[in-house]
Amino acid sequence: MVAVGAAEGAYAPYSGYRVGAALLAANGKVYTGANVENSSYGAAICAERTAAVKAVTDGQREFVSLAVAAPGSTAIAWPCGICRQFLFEFGGGLRVITGAGADSLEALTLNELLANGFRL
Repeated sequence: MVAVGAAEGAYAPYSGYRVGAALLAANGKVYTGANVENSSYGAAICAERTAAVKAVTDGQREFVSLAVAAPGSTAIAWPCGICRQFLFEFGGGLRVITGAGADSLEALTLNELLANGFRL
């Protein structure tokens, strides 16, 4: 899983919770991201938004799916509320896939994860 490999790039000295994300654009290109923490906690960025920012700055605006992984954790790494709203900007049909291992994958659309998300 590409998202697992992406977590290797995480910078998580405060939480130790390394997360990787792989965002599939409509054109077939995959953008990866990892969480980057900061001693000013509000300045941290999640793996999902890192991948999305890379894609958007590369001109992508349509996305098919997002895989999120937190290797070594037993917790399921669903995107946080900020990431859900951030991604909702580009459409609620995005399929989000995550799990605590290859045998426990789950998938929901962004619309299911963020009912009534805000978009102009």
